[in-house]
Amino acid sequence: MSLAPRAVLVHRTSEYEELLARHGTRGQAEFFLGSRGRSVREAQERYERTRRALAEVAGAVPLQWRQARVERADLDRFLFGPEDVVVVVGQDGLVANTAKYLDEQAVLGIDTDPGRNPGVLVRHRAADAAKLLRSAVSGGAADTLTMVEAVADDTQRLLALNEIYLGPPGHQTARYRIGQDGERAAAEAQASSGVLVGTGTGATGWLRSLWLERGSALHLPDPVDHRLVWFVREAWPSPATGTSLVEGVLSGDERLRLTVESDRLVAFGDGMEADALELTWGQTVRVGRAATALRLLG
Repeated sequence: MSLAPRAVLVHRTSEYEELLARHGTRGQAEFFLGSRGRSVREAQERYERTRRALAEVAGAVPLQWRQARVERADLDRFLFGPEDVVVVVGQDGLVANTAKYLDEQAVLGIDTDPGRNPGVLVRHRAADAAKLLRSAVSGGAADTLTMVEAVADDTQRLLALNEIYLGPPGHQTARYRIGQDGERAAAEAQASSGVLVGTGTGATGWLRSLWLERGSALHLPDPVDHRLVWFVREAWPSPATGTSLVEGVLSGDERLRLTVESDRLVAFGDGMEADALELTWGQTVRVGRAATALRLLG
C-alpha cells in the first residue's frame, strides 16, 4: 500500500524568538532595543504574521495527508521522503536552504511578508495553500530550477540552489589554482577572498551584486536557464598569482576546476556555513550544473 502524501512545513526561528531567547522576556528585549532607539514591535509583528501563515497552511493540508514540521537549523538531520510535498513558509532564502536536501520533491513557497521579500521563490500566499497542495500531487505546473554542485576528489559532494562559495573559512587569503576542467584547459594560480559559482536563481542575489559591482559584461542566466556563472572575489596580482581568470560562464556539462594551495578551504552552499565541505592542500574540487533540480510550484 502506498503512503499518503506528507506535507512538510519548513520554517525558521524568527528575529523575535531570537530576541526572547537572548534577553529572557519581551520586557527585557524592549528595554534593550528602546535604549538604542529601536522597538521590538516590528520583529513581533513579523513573527505574528509568520505564525498565522503557518497555522493557515497547516489547516489547509488535506485530512488524509500526513504532516510534519522542520526548522531551518534541523534540515540537515531531517529525512525527506519521495512522497513529500515541501511547503516553505518564510523568505526566498529559506527555499534555497531547503533545496539542497531534496530529491526533486515538489516545493511550494509561501511568502509571509509580502513587499519585504522579493518573492522569486516564495511566490504564493497562505490562502492559496489548499489549492496548490492538491495541484502538487496531481501533476500541476512547476518550474524546474537549475542547481549547482561541487564534487571533491575524495567524493564529498555539495548541492546548492543559488550559489556555492569556495574560499577561506575566516578572513585569510585563499590560494588555489583555477581553470575550466579538461586536460588542455588553461589554469591560473590565484590569491583571493574566494570564488562564487551560481545559477540563474543565484543571479537574483549575491551573484548579481558582484556582477553590478565590477560592471561585468556577462549575460546573467535566469532561474530556469541551465547556464552557470562564476566570479572570483578580489583577486590579488603578485609575482606568483594572476587575475586573468576572474569570471566566466559554464554551459552544459562544463566544470570549473579548483585545486587547493592553502592549508584549508571550505565550500558551502546558499549561506549554510555549518554544512560545508572541508578541503585541504592539494585537493581538487569541480563545480558545475547538478543533475538534481528543484521543482518549484508556479
